[in-house]
Amino acid sequence: MENAAIRLERLQKSLTGQSDVCSSGGPVRDFPESFRKGFRNFGIGLIVCTQGEFRFSLASGAYTAAAGETVFIPEDTPFRITGQSEDMEVSILIYKVQPIKDILGNLVYSVHLYSRMSPDLPCVWKTGDEEDIITYMTLIGTDTPSDDNLFAVYERKLLLLSLTYRLCAIFQRKYLSGQTANVRQTEIFLRLIQFIDRYYTSQRGVEFYADKLCLSPKYLSGVSKAVCGYTVQELVFKAITRRSMSLLDSTNKTVLEISEELNFPNPSSFGTFFRKQTGLSPQKYRERKK
Repeated sequence: MENAAIRLERLQKSLTGQSDVCSSGGPVRDFPESFRKGFRNFGIGLIVCTQGEFRFSLASGAYTAAAGETVFIPEDTPFRITGQSEDMEVSILIYKVQPIKDILGNLVYSVHLYSRMSPDLPCVWKTGDEEDIITYMTLIGTDTPSDDNLFAVYERKLLLLSLTYRLCAIFQRKYLSGQTANVRQTEIFLRLIQFIDRYYTSQRGVEFYADKLCLSPKYLSGVSKAVCGYTVQELVFKAITRRSMSLLDSTNKTVLEISEELNFPNPSSFGTFFRKQTGLSPQKYRERKK
């Protein structure tokens, strides 16, 4: 493993440039300068303390994290380190969800949902998954693979995807076991996006998903709008659009083949849908990089 000082230096450089992934690549004994001066988080933020303790401010609160605890930093929240013990050791990761949205699907909404739940969720707690989270951080590393190294690029994406799934499981376990005011709505929404990810290619109406959840379409639409700001149909359309983009970007399938896979009656109706969602025809979208 690289020298911790070098990894810390690389982390600071990544934070300054607001890179998609900013990782300590494993345990370090100090914090990047940005954290001491004051830092507004631009992604999902994690700090796992494995030794000693440190103190920090998050938004308007003051907190302490000790060995065996994980700090979750919500997106777009001010964060600053205010002190640390001499024997402190931590692993740090800040990453953006946008670059993995194409493979994350509607789960992206639950990630943002959980990341904005403060103060419903505490920012420091023992998850029981600290060792695994550190392993992910170490595997993700500090180097950003070059675009022409496709295997390394997708390996990193899949590591981030796996970590994101683990975090959602941790948040769900913590949040749904509590007594917060919005637990029922959140539980319904999480089940909704799971159903959408399973059936979006063939089922596009709110009635189908309401029936699956034994709810009225009006109530389900209200829950979806209240939790994430989108209607059920908008979530379904977003899932179809993401899948369409992925197929156009990463396969040689024709527009006809893609329209059939996504259960459109013909390529023309698929083209109309895609243009309405993205502003481009499928062919223009595919050609944009050329």
